[in-house]
Amino acid sequence: MSGQFEQNLANLGVTLPEAPMPAANYVPYVIVGDLVYVSGQISQNSDGLIIGKLGDTLTTEQGAEAAKCCAISLLSQVKAACGGDLDRLVRVVKLTGFVNSTADYTEQPQVINGASNLIGEALGDAGKHARAAVSAPALPLGVAVEIEGIFQIK
Repeated sequence: MSGQFEQNLANLGVTLPEAPMPAANYVPYVIVGDLVYVSGQISQNSDGLIIGKLGDTLTTEQGAEAAKCCAISLLSQVKAACGGDLDRLVRVVKLTGFVNSTADYTEQPQVINGASNLIGEALGDAGKHARAAVSAPALPLGVAVEIEGIFQIK
């Protein structure tokens, strides 16, 4: 099934993959009322994990690309939560982004913009969200970025 949001993504060159399965003892998302709480999605693409530390082995631009990949995984989880129909998404409520970075690195917001920009371009007004972008001294498996989200669905 492909609706307007997936068509918008396709126009941006993005096809949603199958939702990634959890790597530990948790569920990928929880639905409470009309909200979907999506567990943290780590930076990965078709080549595997995107690892590295911002301010050391990765540039801000590479970090933003890693965050974009997290956003794609988040939307894949929302699609799964909506029974395969991403157009059930009403709005993105909040994203919380964690950036694997050095102690003196300060461009976490620019990194998480990689996710926010994709979501905004693909979802329009439904993609306008609250957000946090914070540094972490390390992330699971050495990934560059992890992002969790809260989404409203119908």
